[in-house]
Amino acid sequence: MSRSDLPGALYTADQSRALDRTAIEQFGIPGFRLMQRAGHAAFAELLARWPGRQRLTIACGAGNNGGDGLIMAGLAWQQGMEVQVLVLEDDYVDRLHGEALAAWQWAEAVGVRLQRWHPGVEFTGDVLVDALLGTGVRGEVRGEVADLILQINRSHRPVLAVDIPSGLCSDTGAVLGVAVKADLTVTFIALKQGLLTHEGVDHCGALRFDGLLLPDEVYEDISPSAFRTDRDDLAKLLPPRRRSSHKGLFGHVLVIGGDHGMGGAALMAAEAAARSGAGLVSLATRPEHVTAALTRAPEVMAAGVNSGQDLQPLLERPDVLVVGPGLGQSAWADQLLQKALASGKPLVLDADALNLLQHRHHLSAGQHDWILTPHPGEAARLLGRDTAQVQRNRFDAVRELQQQLGGTVVLKGAGSLSFDGDGLHLCSAGNPGMACGGMGDVLSGIIGALRAQRLSAIDAARAGVYVHARAADLCAQEQGERGLLATDLITRVRRVLSGLD
Repeated sequence: MSRSDLPGALYTADQSRALDRTAIEQFGIPGFRLMQRAGHAAFAELLARWPGRQRLTIACGAGNNGGDGLIMAGLAWQQGMEVQVLVLEDDYVDRLHGEALAAWQWAEAVGVRLQRWHPGVEFTGDVLVDALLGTGVRGEVRGEVADLILQINRSHRPVLAVDIPSGLCSDTGAVLGVAVKADLTVTFIALKQGLLTHEGVDHCGALRFDGLLLPDEVYEDISPSAFRTDRDDLAKLLPPRRRSSHKGLFGHVLVIGGDHGMGGAALMAAEAAARSGAGLVSLATRPEHVTAALTRAPEVMAAGVNSGQDLQPLLERPDVLVVGPGLGQSAWADQLLQKALASGKPLVLDADALNLLQHRHHLSAGQHDWILTPHPGEAARLLGRDTAQVQRNRFDAVRELQQQLGGTVVLKGAGSLSFDGDGLHLCSAGNPGMACGGMGDVLSGIIGALRAQRLSAIDAARAGVYVHARAADLCAQEQGERGLLATDLITRVRRVLSGLD
């Protein structure tokens, strides 16, 4: 199962444990049977990923995550593999209880033996299995556990993480001091939200999910913490167009921005809006940028504006305003933003529009129909804190932004989040090639176009983020990640929106 095949529902660690209890207590599925299924699922993924490997080193903790590892050890032993099982306590077996103890009794019966790890013990396996901590870890990882994790990371051997890389917070994707860097993570029962954002994407490697054959009814009483947007969502949000369609049905987007030296940002947003299916796209920018705009994208109706007064007549026809790409923070920029805010039109605010909003406009939540698209640095400024604090818990940050500013907020970054006060949506598409200038401008144009096509604010936001990221993935597949440009995405956006990807 690839990331694109992952389930749409995301859960926190507490919710995952609640689902586990529901399966055991209400549906009568023995906990040890679930542990056996998890061990079998992880072992099957290991064999599929690294066929022919005959030596395993499995690092086991004393909780249920370690129990999964012990099941894997027993299965490997039964297949004639050389198995090294490392534990961190002299009284390891005495510390086991419940399903983990049952797993050890089964593994011992088939021939598995334990080895006490301490610094200096070498790994004998050519594949390493991390079954140390699971989702229960809260504070910073220290002591021998941290030392063992560091040795795993320094080994340069392939690593499979059971359920979650040890040391990674399953709720936030933050590294708790130190965390295993896995090549493959096999997670069970619930897809943990932290695996798909922040540092989680650097530590889980390829991600696989197994529901352990739980009936659908197990999930009915526990609402997901968030939802993952994928291709199926896009198809539902953008059904095929009627053959009798005309441009008036698909909205008019006006992009406002492009101060001196930054005309390209506004033009990229306008061109992206046109490629995303808006019926009409206009551009209000500095007069000296109009010729370049007409040359680059003659379909865009470009107008030069020197002041807010020049902008005023252009605000009558558009359905949606995209404000911020290349806007700058001059008096010219502030005038344009003020006119846009006063228009009463749906807004997409990005880049310097957000900075101006922070410094010059103190507006209460719910005052505007807007979609705000900050990156972590802009989010930090809006919240009055530093970027590291925002990244430490991106889920809390996007909720706080929405509570303060209202509307819909897109917190960009690895695992971009979209939130409107009700549904929280995560995008797991995208790649590191997107770390370059202009990407946010293209995204704002895409979101603006989808909003103009009568999508709700949250649907335009989450669909736009997915389309943007998926287009970048197509670019990376064709020509690699390094050197990817924002304008490379624009022609691929059509393929994604048309289901041709």
